[in-house]
Amino acid sequence: MSWFRCPEPRPWASMRLFCLPHAGGSAVFYRPWVKAVSPALEVQAVQYPGRADRMVDAFVTDAHQLARLIAGAMAPLMDRPAALFGHSMGAVLAYEVARLLQERGTPPVHVFASGARPPHDRGDERVAERDDDGVVEAMLKLGGTDAEALRDPELRELVLPYVRNDFALIEDYAHRDGTRLTVPVTAIIGDADPHVTEAQAKGWAQVTAGRFALKVLPGGHFYLNDRQPQVVAEIHRTLEIPV
Repeated sequence: MSWFRCPEPRPWASMRLFCLPHAGGSAVFYRPWVKAVSPALEVQAVQYPGRADRMVDAFVTDAHQLARLIAGAMAPLMDRPAALFGHSMGAVLAYEVARLLQERGTPPVHVFASGARPPHDRGDERVAERDDDGVVEAMLKLGGTDAEALRDPELRELVLPYVRNDFALIEDYAHRDGTRLTVPVTAIIGDADPHVTEAQAKGWAQVTAGRFALKVLPGGHFYLNDRQPQVVAEIHRTLEIPV
């Protein structure tokens, strides 16, 4: 099963934008972006195992292993410049994927880290070890469309296993010394995000020797649902993509 969902292949596009979802998220989260971004960008959304059309695939329980699998799957798609955008858990995975791509001589042109504390400052909250109601409560607190699905008992039975796996994966993640990025990084957060403060987001500057920028938009953890035009505009401006 392919690792990427590309609702609209664009063989003419000058660049690919690889989008990595949050904990409990799937590739469909980025589907609305396809029509929003410039025709010069091709959106490739990562589909993690164990959900949606990969429901039968075994979970990956280690973030470093998941990053290696994603980076390996990207190899055939690196025939043109690529940027990475990751939200929440996806931001940390995007960082680890970028490190691997850089080591292999095909670094991305940019990493966008959205709604996330930096890899070396993850905090110690443990959602994965809570009971089902506790996990649902944590999802509802963060917001987002996935949280609403958890109100339905039948959907909850399908969704909770991979939500819990994702929380465990990112909560068990530990940053390892090694390759320091040379590619530019942009951190984007919502000003009312309970998960990451502006001061914490500035810590992303430490992971790269390249340029760093911080963009703060109105909203909570899922600010990008309401602020999609501003996020897309920031991506276009940063990547110098004609609209």
